[in-house]
Amino acid sequence: MRSKFDEQLLELNREMTEMGTKIIDSIKMAIEVLVSRDEERARIIMEGDAEVDSLQKKIEGTCFNLLVQQQPVAGDLRTVTAAMKMVTDMERIGDHAADISEITLLMGSESRIDKFGHISEMAAETMVMLRESIEAYVEKDIKKAKEVIAHDDIVDDLFVATKKDVIQLILNNPGEGEKATDILLIAKYFERIGDHATNIAEWVIYSLKRTKSPEVI
Repeated sequence: MRSKFDEQLLELNREMTEMGTKIIDSIKMAIEVLVSRDEERARIIMEGDAEVDSLQKKIEGTCFNLLVQQQPVAGDLRTVTAAMKMVTDMERIGDHAADISEITLLMGSESRIDKFGHISEMAAETMVMLRESIEAYVEKDIKKAKEVIAHDDIVDDLFVATKKDVIQLILNNPGEGEKATDILLIAKYFERIGDHATNIAEWVIYSLKRTKSPEVI
């Protein structure tokens, strides 16, 4: 019976890694599209959100089977419960990548953000956070999960820097108000992605320690 549980748990880890990789790819493509204004790739990201939703349902199904068929106890139960909570945050990250691509399409080809490097930095930092939070779960690494949480301060600082950039843009070019709003919205989505990655790391810690359930950001 235990070997069957371990087998299904390995499958759960594979599914979590697959979903995480898919979302990281979407974030990477979203920031590339934001600079290149490749409308076709932006639509690919938006359409790919349905695949992320499908992966979420698949993982939830695996978790349900583990709970019902294997009836895990103690640490195993926390591991499965954490996975069910984590995929909700992962799905939201996929939504945000699609939201960024949708804004990109609305901005059109004439508006570029090449000078707003803080957004590219935010994207890079959130990809690291998401990758390491999933690794922390699979590897049962509390230290790595805590590093992800600490990393969120970097994303928050970059968001503050982007707001300053936007304010400066409006002061220098009053007619660029719409572009400024779009840039701020995109930065906010990346800031939220960082929050969701932090939530995932919090659930990893919950699954490995006797702590109360984390408060979702």
